[in-house]
Amino acid sequence: MPRYILILALLFSCKQASKNHAYDQWPVYNGSRAGLKYSSLLQVDTSNVHQLTVAWQYRTGDADTIGHSQIQCNPIVVNGILYAVSPQLKLLALDAASGKEKWVFDPWAGTGEKKNINSLRGVTYWEDEKEQRIFYTAGSHLYAIDAATGKRAITFGDSGRINLHNDLGERSKDLYVLTTSPGMIYKDQLIIGSRVSEGSDAAPGHIRSYDVRTGKLRWIFHTIPQPGEYGYDTWEDPEAYKHLGGANAWSGFSLDEEKGILFAPVGSVSFDFYGGMRKGENLFGNSLLALDANTGKRIWHFQTVHHDVWDRDLPAPPVLVTVTQDGRKKEAVAQVTKTGFVFLLDRLTGQPLFPVEERPVPVQSALAGEKLWPTQPFPVLPAPFVRQRMTEADLNYLLPDSSFKEIKQRWVSYKRSHMFEPPSKEGTLIFPGFDGGAEWGGPAVDPETGILYVNASEMPWVLQVVDVPAQQAKKETNLQAGKRLYRNYCMSCHGPELQGGGAYPSLVNIQQRYNPGQLLQLLSTGRRMMPAFNSLGKEEKDAIAAFVLDIKKAQTLAYKGPQQQPDSFRHLPYNMTGYNKFLSREGLPANSPPWGTLTAIDLNSGKTLWKDTLGEDPAFKGRGIKTGTENYGAPVVTAGGLVIIAATKDAKIRAFNKRTGQQLWEAALPASGFATPAVYTANGKQFIVIACGGGKLNTASGDSYVAFALPSPGR
Repeated sequence: MPRYILILALLFSCKQASKNHAYDQWPVYNGSRAGLKYSSLLQVDTSNVHQLTVAWQYRTGDADTIGHSQIQCNPIVVNGILYAVSPQLKLLALDAASGKEKWVFDPWAGTGEKKNINSLRGVTYWEDEKEQRIFYTAGSHLYAIDAATGKRAITFGDSGRINLHNDLGERSKDLYVLTTSPGMIYKDQLIIGSRVSEGSDAAPGHIRSYDVRTGKLRWIFHTIPQPGEYGYDTWEDPEAYKHLGGANAWSGFSLDEEKGILFAPVGSVSFDFYGGMRKGENLFGNSLLALDANTGKRIWHFQTVHHDVWDRDLPAPPVLVTVTQDGRKKEAVAQVTKTGFVFLLDRLTGQPLFPVEERPVPVQSALAGEKLWPTQPFPVLPAPFVRQRMTEADLNYLLPDSSFKEIKQRWVSYKRSHMFEPPSKEGTLIFPGFDGGAEWGGPAVDPETGILYVNASEMPWVLQVVDVPAQQAKKETNLQAGKRLYRNYCMSCHGPELQGGGAYPSLVNIQQRYNPGQLLQLLSTGRRMMPAFNSLGKEEKDAIAAFVLDIKKAQTLAYKGPQQQPDSFRHLPYNMTGYNKFLSREGLPANSPPWGTLTAIDLNSGKTLWKDTLGEDPAFKGRGIKTGTENYGAPVVTAGGLVIIAATKDAKIRAFNKRTGQQLWEAALPASGFATPAVYTANGKQFIVIACGGGKLNTASGDSYVAFALPSPGR
C-alpha cells in the first residue's frame, strides 16, 4: 500500500474513532448535550441482545409505597462512577461496574426542614483542574456536592446551596418553585429552568444562569417579556408581566456547545386553561427558544402553540441533528410535541426545514373574556406520530356492549370537532391527552442516519371548566371558606367531588391517612405533582383542612382569614374540574388501541419508517391483541442496531431492531421503569441501566436501579 494511502487511512480511522468516542459514555442527562440519547457502543448488538442478563441491582431503601413514590432519573456516568437520585431525593454515587455504593448525600438529614419531594429526572456534573461537583435539586434548593466525597461544596451559594426562589422577584418568594430536570453546564455557568404551579398562583418561569463556583447569578432571561424586551407587545395587557407566571423551561435543555447556543423548550403560561387575563399571542409561552449561552440573549424563537389554553407545553428538550436535504447537510433541531408533531428547524435561524402552515382553528369560546388565537402552526412533514382526533371509529371496540354504549353517549356529549376545540363547560375532548403524545422523555436520534425514535401515549382526556363565584361572602364559616378555597386551588387536580383524576389521587376519606398537622405540612411543602401553597395564610390552610378532612367542629367556626384576593389576576372566573381521563367503567381507555407506540421517523425525508405498539395489557395479551400502554421515559438508540426502552406500565424493558422495529428482547423489572436508560462501558463491559421506581399509572412503587450486560465469558 502506498505510504500516502496508509496515512489517509490512519487519519480517517482516527477521525472515526474520535467521532464515535464522543458517545461511548453517558456523562450528561440524555447522554449528550445535543440530547441524542445515542450510544456508539457496539458490544451489545442485534445478534446477542437476547443474552442480556442482570449484572447488578442497587436498592435505595426509601420507596414510599403508600405515597406512590417514583424514580424518573436518567443516571449519568463519569470516571466509572454512576450518579443518580433515590425516591426521597438522596443523591447516590455507585461503582458503575458493580453497583456498589460509594456515598449517599441526604439533603434532609440534620436540617430540621420539612421534606418537599418531587420527581427529579437527572443530575449535572462539572469539573475543572481542582474539583468536581454534582449539581442537583431537592425541594426548593439547588445543591453543589463534591463528587468525590458526597459533601456540600461550601463555597457555592449559602454553604453549598442556593434557594430556587432567588432572583425571581418579591412576589415569588412564597410561591412554588423547584426543578424536575437537571441544569446545563456551559463553560463556568450552570443554566437552570424550573417547575412552577400551573394555576393562577404560578411564579414566573424565567431561565437563569449561575456561576458554577460561587452560585452568583450571571444572567436571567424573562420568559414573560418585560417592557422594552422582545415579545412584550404580544400581550394586550401591558401590566400582565407583573402578575402572570408559568412559561417555564421545566423539561430541561439542549446545547450546541461549539456555537454557544442554548435551546430551551418553554411551557404554557398559567392559568393553563383560561386566557382571559392574558390576551394575546403570549410569547414566550409554548416556544422553543435559542439563546446565547454566554449572555442569555434571544437569538430566535419558534412558537408551537399560540395563546395556549390546552396545557400543550413543549414536553422535552429538542434534539440537535444534522440532516441531508437536496444533497446538502443542514444543522437542525427536532422538537416533538404533546400533540404528536415534529418541528424540524434550522439550528441557526429557527426557520422550518419542512413547510409549516398557519391554519385557521376554532375561535368561538363560551367563556367570558376569552380571546383565542385564530390560527395554529401545523407542520406538513413529518406526519403526526399519533392520532390527533378521536372519531366514532376510534371508540374502544374491545369493551362489552353496555360499556361501549356508555362511552359512546359520553363521547357524543363532548366538544370534539377539532384538536384545538376550545375548553368548555360541557367538556372538551383532548386527544392525545395532557400527557401526550410525546412526554418528558422525548425522542432518541441516531446521528449517523438522522432517524428519530419516539415513544408516545394515545389516551383521551376530558377538559371541563366550571364557574367560580365572583363574590366572596362577607361572613363565612370554615366549611364555606374551605369549599371556596378548594375550588380555587385544589379542584383543578383533585376534582369537584375530591375524586382525583389522572396522576392526582382521590381525597375521599383522606382523614384515614392524614391528620390535620400532616395535611397542613403537605400544603406548606408540596409533594411530587402537588405544589406548595405558601401564598395562603394559616387561616386559609386551616379552612381547607376543615373541609377536606371533614372536621365537623372546625367547620362550624367563623372563618377569620383574608376577605379578598390580594391580586385580581389570581381570582379567575373559571376553573377546571380536574385532569380526567376518558375511561370506561372497567377503567380501560375509551379509545381503541394502540394506547402506546414506538415510531421511527427519517428526519431527512420526513417519512415514517415503522411504527408498532409499545407495552402490553395483560387482559388482552392472552387473546393475541397488541394494545400498547401509556408510557413515560424515553428510548436510547445504539450503534449496535438497537432501540432500548422501558417506560411502560407492564414493568418491562425491551430492545428493538432499529431498522425494522422488530422486538428482539425483553426482561421483567422489579417495578415499572418510568425513566430513560443510560448506556455506558465500565471495565471493558457495556451496561444498560434503568431506574425502576414505578408509582405512576397506579403501579407499585420501587427503589431499584437495575443494570444489564452480556454474561462474562465462561458463565
